[in-house]
This record gives sequence, C-alpha cells and structure tokens, in this order.
Amino acid sequence: MDIKGIIFDMDGVILDSETISDKTWKIAQDEMDVTTDQDYINMCRGSNRNDTLQILRKVFGQDFDSEAFLNRATVLFKMYEETDGIPLMPYARQILEYLKPQYRLALASSTNGGAVERQLTNAGVIDFFETRTTGEMVEHSKPDPEIYLMACRSLGLEPEQCVAVEDSANGIKSAAAAGLKVIMVPDKIAPTPEIEALCWKICTTLKNLEEFL
Repeated sequence: MDIKGIIFDMDGVILDSETISDKTWKIAQDEMDVTTDQDYINMCRGSNRNDTLQILRKVFGQDFDSEAFLNRATVLFKMYEETDGIPLMPYARQILEYLKPQYRLALASSTNGGAVERQLTNAGVIDFFETRTTGEMVEHSKPDPEIYLMACRSLGLEPEQCVAVEDSANGIKSAAAAGLKVIMVPDKIAPTPEIEALCWKICTTLKNLEEFL
C-alpha cells in the first residue's frame, strides 16, 4: 500500500524540547531532594501526563508528590520557553517543506494540546500539520497505540498508509503496535536491538528522510 501520510512526534523530533525538559526535571528533582539515574527520565519520554505520573510513583514510591514534581517541572519549562524559546531540531523546517507537497502531514504528541499549539506556532511550523493529536485526547499515550490510531483516523487513512517519525522507545512501540512504518531519528536515546527491530528506517537526522520519501 502506498504511503500517503507522515505522522510526526513533536518533542525531540520537530522541537528540541527534550534538552530543556532534562534541565527542568533535574532542577525539580534537586528541589524535592530526590535522586535517581537517567533511566527514569527515558521511561517517561513520549508519555502523557497521566502515564508520567504513574511512572514517577513507581520510581519514587506511592507517597511521593508526583503532581507537585510535574507541576514544578512544567513551570520551569515555561520559564525557559518564555525566555529563550524552543529551537527547532536540525532540518525540521527543511524536511517539512520537502514533504508537504507530497504527503499529508499530521502530529501525534503526548504533550498537552495547548502547549503543542503554542510551541508549534511560536516555532513557525504549525501550518505544516493538517491534524494534531495530543496527550489529553487519549486515555493512555505512548507506548499504547491509541494515539497513532487516532492520528491515522484524523487523516482518514489506514495505519498501513502512514509513516511515523519518532525519537523515543515509547513512541516507536506505539507507532509499530498501531501498524505504521516507523522511522527513528534518535535524540536522547540510542536504539536498542529491540527498538531497531520495530523500525523501518533509522536516520541520523531528519534530512535523511529525503533519501527515501
């Protein structure tokens, strides 16, 4: 079946927001006097708020105030965003300009819709996406396939007609489980053999998509 739609993740694919998130989570962690390793942050990449709260409780214990932690990290993120903005990932605009005339483009992001609209608008790329499926629209976000199935339906396309562009393990598992071809463009997490097996292509940068799309 011919590819008709390209569905992008946002954080770490279109916007370099994961770098800011890592900084703000470290500050919030220090303020609340909790320590752990990088793995717990990686577990949360691609997850919506509800799923992230569950992961935090598993990591820090059921008595940990996960809501307060996440709220503080969000406040800190907005401070960074308002001061410096969120930069585009390398070649993000270039690849969107290249793909737009050929495919229908959509977004599937675990981030809240209000933040998605604001951040993509400020970055000047919101108009590239025909539809935007966001974290609060689904009960369980990535790695659950729900968000990608919903994104495909928003375009009126079957999953087999769509390609997902992702950077995280959770996102790749979600898209693969939904039946999409998956392109990984790694940001903070290198692909494991398990993740490699789920990918159609693995690219160094977004520009590499021009070679086969």
